[in-house]
Amino acid sequence: MRRTTVLKPITAGLLAVAVALSVSGCSKEQPATPAAAPAAAASSTPAMPPHPALEAPTATVDLAGIAKAAGGKTVAEVFAEKEQLAGKPVILRGKVVKTNANIMGKNWLHVRDGSGAEGTNDLTVTTTGTLPNVGDTVLLTGPVVLDKDFGMGYQYDVLVEDALVKVEGTGD
Repeated sequence: MRRTTVLKPITAGLLAVAVALSVSGCSKEQPATPAAAPAAAASSTPAMPPHPALEAPTATVDLAGIAKAAGGKTVAEVFAEKEQLAGKPVILRGKVVKTNANIMGKNWLHVRDGSGAEGTNDLTVTTTGTLPNVGDTVLLTGPVVLDKDFGMGYQYDVLVEDALVKVEGTGD
């Protein structure tokens, strides 16, 4: 009986702190999507808005003169041949236009080589190796993965996962 008396105030205090932290962490409101609104209304628990997508690469990197890797593919070819390449390793040379370090235990980079149009000109790559710098020319090898959903709004139609990334030249 005594233990319950002591635990009730502690539990209530922890619950109050958890609620305060979760509310304070949501400082940016996300607009509700029309499709999500009816589902939220039907549930007694409010639906969490989807996590915003990663921002598009913002760095201006000169993509001139990037030679296709011997036996490799261009970024546009990976997108065009994605069904045939699914689960198979590809070799690709390009320049790093954006990086994100240590997200879900991996380093993330966006690679472009000047091929492709909007939507097929930027390839997302994960690696557990050293993260190159924006502007570096890299040669990468890794398997093509299709329709990868990491949850919280992070979905990729095409991704090269767990790639070996070799820096061939720096962006300096």
